[in-house]
Amino acid sequence: MTLDDLKKQVCEANRALETYGLVTLTWGNVSGIDRERNLVVIKPSGIPYRELKHSDMVVVDLSSGRVVEGKYRPSSDTPTHIILYQGFPGIGGVTHTHSAFAVMYAQAGMSISPMGSTHADHFYGEIPLTRTLTKREVETEYEVNTGRVIVERFKAIDPVAMPGVLVINHGPFTWGKTPEESLVNSVALEAVAKMSYGAYVLNPSAGPMPRHLLDKHFTRKHGPKAYYGQNKR
Repeated sequence: MTLDDLKKQVCEANRALETYGLVTLTWGNVSGIDRERNLVVIKPSGIPYRELKHSDMVVVDLSSGRVVEGKYRPSSDTPTHIILYQGFPGIGGVTHTHSAFAVMYAQAGMSISPMGSTHADHFYGEIPLTRTLTKREVETEYEVNTGRVIVERFKAIDPVAMPGVLVINHGPFTWGKTPEESLVNSVALEAVAKMSYGAYVLNPSAGPMPRHLLDKHFTRKHGPKAYYGQNKR
């Protein structure tokens, strides 16, 4: 895949944030990575989604974060994306939004328990919540430290089986093999956050789904025993 192809993928994924109702104003961004070249492509800061063209995408160096191509400043969340790419070498795309229900959980300081099969189809277990950043972490390299607390939270969690997180007092980040897959996981995270919220409103004593049902739904779509969908040729 060429760098131009990646720019087109990232641009389309960013435009789709608005299509799926995941963003208000310009509160969100999608990036993609070219691992062979160590380059990250990301949305420019503050540009309305409907105005985006693939030529507007900004290219930054994975190691330094330095802009190597583009006429705009990159998203202010770029350092967070870079830390995630460095910490999770198996991912190829990252999405960050301020989608309402996921943010409600982040602001309430609550992780999202797996309550049903919709959740289990995408996330293998509880969608984790990060710790609060310290005053020093906020005042020095805030966006970098946001990425660091995410990676820290995943020391004992497989980021492939759990492709999303809630940053406390902030919002969700998701990732995937491609920019599009990271976007799909953001759509799924917002959907399960909304369903979880509604379930608690209807029944405040509701709890997590049985482990055997969680295992069944996740493994039928992921891993060597997956049988959902069509065989890839």
